[in-house]
Amino acid sequence: MNYHLSQLPERTAKPREQGFTMVMDKGLSVREVEDFLEVGAPYTDIVKLGWATSFVTPNLKRKLAAYKEAGIPVYFGGTLFEAFIIRNQFDDYRRLLEEYGMEYAEVSDGSIDLVHDKKLEYIRTLAQDVQVLSEVGSKDAEKIIPPYKWISQMKTELEAGAVKVIGEAREAGNVGLFRSTGEVRSGLVEEILTQIPFEKILWEAPQKAQQVWFIKLLGPNVNLGNIAPNEIVSLETIRLGLRGDTFTDFLDMDNVDEMFKPEVKPIGRPGTSMPRG
Repeated sequence: MNYHLSQLPERTAKPREQGFTMVMDKGLSVREVEDFLEVGAPYTDIVKLGWATSFVTPNLKRKLAAYKEAGIPVYFGGTLFEAFIIRNQFDDYRRLLEEYGMEYAEVSDGSIDLVHDKKLEYIRTLAQDVQVLSEVGSKDAEKIIPPYKWISQMKTELEAGAVKVIGEAREAGNVGLFRSTGEVRSGLVEEILTQIPFEKILWEAPQKAQQVWFIKLLGPNVNLGNIAPNEIVSLETIRLGLRGDTFTDFLDMDNVDEMFKPEVKPIGRPGTSMPRG
């Protein structure tokens, strides 16, 4: 950091299992990647090339090389995996991962109806070669998955070999974990957390209000994903309590100057009239 501030929450160091930040690249140029990495590399743990953007992105190998030079792994979005599966090209997908030197792969079924046992089979197979991130949830806003099913799928996918499970939200943050308004399905999240270790879950949370909600619930070292490249520094300040949304969340109020403590107004004393209203 550029200077010292006391009373900051402790952030885990890279490579980390908790406090993991996944950035979504929706089609950055090589030059844009280089500009992003200049400020964002210290706070980025992994980058997802959104959905199937890698298929149409020029200079893909140069872009991957830029991320690799910065020590940041990259993976193809789950929709690309589904595009290969629906075309019966799983072997081609495995060869693609090898050709581009991928260390991670995402297995999802947000756009296709995939028998869950078959999804587990894909996870087991891919886990022999790469680290698997397995996404749970649907991209269809009309398809509401009950909490018990989220929990069951997350458990079995971790057992099959996924290193983390991803809570689906899309790049807009308006399906899966969230209502169409972007509001968190808080009951769903809290129920998932009764059964699944929080360090094993990567919550897609592209909107600032969603990021704040998870940080307030689980602390600065919650795993968050689908973060826009130009929001990575902003997110780090939210994690550290250096933006208004979490400004006092990590302060020791006993050691805050008295003049800055919230004023507690009296509500009435014996022999005085009570305030109206």
